[in-house]
Amino acid sequence: MPTTQKPRKAILTQEQLSQFQESQCHKDIAAYIESLNASVTGVKLSDECPQSPGITAILALLDRVEKLVAEIPPVDNKASRFGNPAFRTFYDRVLEISHDLHASLPNLPEDAIPEVATYLEESWGNKARLDYGSGMELNFLCWLFCLERLGVVQDEDHTALVIRVFWRYIGVMRKLQSTYWLEPAGSHGVWGLDDYHFLPFLFGSAQLRGHKYIRPKSIHDNELVDEYAKDYMYLACIKFINSIKTASLRWHSPMLDDISAVKTWDKVNQGMVKMYLAEVLGKLPVIQHFLFGSILTWEGEFPEQHDESKCGHDHSKPGVLGVGGWGDCCGIPIPSVFGAAEAEKAHGGVPLSGPSIRPIPFD
Repeated sequence: MPTTQKPRKAILTQEQLSQFQESQCHKDIAAYIESLNASVTGVKLSDECPQSPGITAILALLDRVEKLVAEIPPVDNKASRFGNPAFRTFYDRVLEISHDLHASLPNLPEDAIPEVATYLEESWGNKARLDYGSGMELNFLCWLFCLERLGVVQDEDHTALVIRVFWRYIGVMRKLQSTYWLEPAGSHGVWGLDDYHFLPFLFGSAQLRGHKYIRPKSIHDNELVDEYAKDYMYLACIKFINSIKTASLRWHSPMLDDISAVKTWDKVNQGMVKMYLAEVLGKLPVIQHFLFGSILTWEGEFPEQHDESKCGHDHSKPGVLGVGGWGDCCGIPIPSVFGAAEAEKAHGGVPLSGPSIRPIPFD
């Protein structure tokens, strides 16, 4: 492996995004997602699976991060439906202990820690905007990819990486989101799947492939969802959404509602993979924040200087909110789902705004 380097951004334009989509880095990430996806086909969250020392160490690391939340309570911010400033203290604390966290992982070279740690540090949310979205979730995936390349985990750990490690990460993120009221990054969550996440639906639909009687339409059966949420990510996410949103699934999550009409989980899972490649790995507002180092490499020239105050694309055209193209990426404050839920309670459970959704066919 080449000399390690601190990961940095390289994509500012649509042309650079196209270059990324043709790169080995993109192929590696897509293949990694496919491999993780295949490893959990028909696997329950409650199933036994081999757990290597690397998996055990990563889980202990996530436990330590979660404990920070209890040590850093939210500040009194009841007048706001937006992110709680205490998240910035949490973020700084993670940075302070980041080296020690990574030093606890088996087989991780000391000189690789600064590079690898960057992906984990960026996977909790944005310190300045107090938000979280699919780009941060992608950073966690990249962190796992780097750990595998460096020998902390191996191919045979893939099932555990999904149903133990990744699902544990989602649990920590739900705590962060609910404690600090993190705002959804962008203007519409992840296109109606969830305000914050995408991959639990992708991996979760793989878990359900070939299930004897749970069908995509079963998400509308609350008793079944409650019974099987402990076993399947997809249903756990539906249960979570139902627990914090008062309106019908059709209103607040129309994409999930549309997907429920698909006949089989095979089709749903195939559609999720295509959707991820198109709408996460294929969208400039997300990939402009992608970080390249010596493991996930950029094959072109790095920009001489990346202005963090600029996103690198045109804001002059109307966006999904009708305000200068900012709707998809650049931090128009969107109320936390938890803040919005509190506000809805104050208005008798009536939703205060509707979603803006870009439908993607599952065929």
